[in-house]
Amino acid sequence: MCGITGYLGHREAYPIVMNGLQRLEYRGYDSAGIVLSDGENVKLFKTKGKVSSLRKIAEKNDVHGNLGLGHTRWATHGIPNDENSHPHFSNSGNIAIVHNGIIENYDTIKKELIARGYTFKSDTDTEVLVNLIEEVKIKNNCKLGKAVQMALSTAVGAYAIAVFDVNEPTEIIVARLGSPIAIGIGENNEEFFVASDASPFIEYTKDAIYLDDEELAIIKLGKEIRIRKIKDDSFVEPHIQELKLNLEQIEKGGFKHFMLKEIHEQPHAIQDTYRGRLLASKGIIKMGSVDNNIGKFLNANRIIIVACGTSWHAGLVAEYLFEDLARIPVEVEYASEFRYRNPIINKNDVVIAISQSGETADTLAAIKLAKSQGAFVFGVCNVVGSSIARETDTGAYTHAGPEIGVASTKAFTTQITVLALMALKLGNLKGEISNSRFNTFLQEMTLIPSKVEELLKINSEIEKIAAIYKDATNCLYLGRGYNFPVALEGALKLKEISYIHAEGYPAAEMKHGPIALIDEHMPVVVIATKKGHYDKVVSNIQEIKSRNGKLIAIVTKGDTIVKEIADHVIEIPETVEPFTPLLSTIPLQLLSYHIAVMRGCNVDQPRNLAKSVTVE
Repeated sequence: MCGITGYLGHREAYPIVMNGLQRLEYRGYDSAGIVLSDGENVKLFKTKGKVSSLRKIAEKNDVHGNLGLGHTRWATHGIPNDENSHPHFSNSGNIAIVHNGIIENYDTIKKELIARGYTFKSDTDTEVLVNLIEEVKIKNNCKLGKAVQMALSTAVGAYAIAVFDVNEPTEIIVARLGSPIAIGIGENNEEFFVASDASPFIEYTKDAIYLDDEELAIIKLGKEIRIRKIKDDSFVEPHIQELKLNLEQIEKGGFKHFMLKEIHEQPHAIQDTYRGRLLASKGIIKMGSVDNNIGKFLNANRIIIVACGTSWHAGLVAEYLFEDLARIPVEVEYASEFRYRNPIINKNDVVIAISQSGETADTLAAIKLAKSQGAFVFGVCNVVGSSIARETDTGAYTHAGPEIGVASTKAFTTQITVLALMALKLGNLKGEISNSRFNTFLQEMTLIPSKVEELLKINSEIEKIAAIYKDATNCLYLGRGYNFPVALEGALKLKEISYIHAEGYPAAEMKHGPIALIDEHMPVVVIATKKGHYDKVVSNIQEIKSRNGKLIAIVTKGDTIVKEIADHVIEIPETVEPFTPLLSTIPLQLLSYHIAVMRGCNVDQPRNLAKSVTVE
């Protein structure tokens, strides 16, 4: 959660930091703040509300300065208000900090500092940390970098921080544990950028360093970055990566919302995900991370998938894929539960961790637990250089491009694409899929992007359905087989962005409770494609209509049976059963989007949510 951005160099810091905050607002948006230094004066502006509110306040004042730190907050300790907004200063006013994460032992530290005469203006753990840094600096008469290192050695929890001393306006200290932080490097070390991800500085530099856990970086103008381990003070050689992002990818590109843009990007995102991996003309799936560890997969006792939210739903689709196509037993776990329930993990288990951001705290903790017990861990994530990409034994990127909208869309379909390629490859190698069937799957996968494009053309039809049900208070989503996880994902999308209560169920489970809710006021979305348990789903549809439920059906193009029963029918192109989730999810994304817009909801920044859950 939370977004950090900063600048140190020869340019004016304010526009760089403020624009960076705007790009990071998907990480948290209940308050925002910025601190600027021109070498003599320090200016602090912060407020409850969005970055736009901060901009209005700041621009009424002097915003000159070549050093700046900014923060957009997702509240943890302390309610969203002006005082709890970052940046925070130490009691003396000499040290400023921005912080993403949670200091778990802040209360103990706070009591000790109060006993030493410190006072606190906010309810945050961050203000405790900055005063601890000051106390250590004064007590040990040391430089800021050393003080930060010593203070963090006593802090328990997760953090990404950027700190500076107002008396040293050419230096910023950056550190991380469990929360991401990137450092952009200008030419000849004449300017530096700091951010939670690279999006705030991609137009200025393509060179970036991603700190690993328990690393601290000292950034000083005109000098090379020095990185040390917090615990043992050992030197770490900086690893500079070339950024693949471009500015166009993180702008709306003419769409009203990022979410709508990202829904429409899915044909290209899916194609980019299988590009270079799916060689249909040669009958080959080429995935180096799988090929190089093929024995681990083929000899696995089982696959355990750990994930959260939308990624968990992709994992449920993968359970069907791996068991159906490769005949490998699969268990799908919420990472947050997996890490705490003392799971039984064996050396012959393969653990697949799925995360769009690659920074999900619970999934990272699950990875570390699995590795500690000898399992082989494979990561599926979108963000190059992310924590999960570094922590896993190996993995595959989805190549979805930046996903700014908080509600995941293209992350879901590209994760399924990667997992489908893996399942098909393993199924073919194990002899569970004949070569002719395997080639049929490969050819069909190449057609999925064009079929998604075809679906996007019925956007206006879905918008009309949305207008009818925008005032609903509850909604039920039903699916069977491969489309049961899609029902869960469709319900999650509606909840996330429109704040309508929605639940997803296996269609057969309707009679075990949810059918009691169905009446003339209850919209029911049923995924009833011809592949799979079609006749069973038709029976469920008839049961809904006999109770006057309002029925929205997702059907295979050309269906006539369901069309006679349902109130509304949305047709999707025909495909092989394992690929139906890649198509059936698109109308549900659009339906949720239009309902949310009509209800006046903030589609890209739904209340109480943030894109990357980097704290528990």
